[in-house]
Amino acid sequence: MHLTRTEPDANLHRFYRLEIVPGLFGDWGLVRIWGRIGSSGQLRTDWFGTEAEAKDARFELHMKKAKRGYE
Repeated sequence: MHLTRTEPDANLHRFYRLEIVPGLFGDWGLVRIWGRIGSSGQLRTDWFGTEAEAKDARFELHMKKAKRGYE
């Protein structure tokens, strides 16, 4: 899932990417990559026991970002 937020008047050009990936030991990771459009950004991975937990966390983050203006 790739989200962007641009506000040219404020010189704000951001992206936020969310991906769910399987782990080596049956766990699931929610990979978050964010930063200014055109940069490589920062990366963080949160690990969950099930795919459903990772999807719930992704949905929660998606709603938070939508409230802040990401599309």
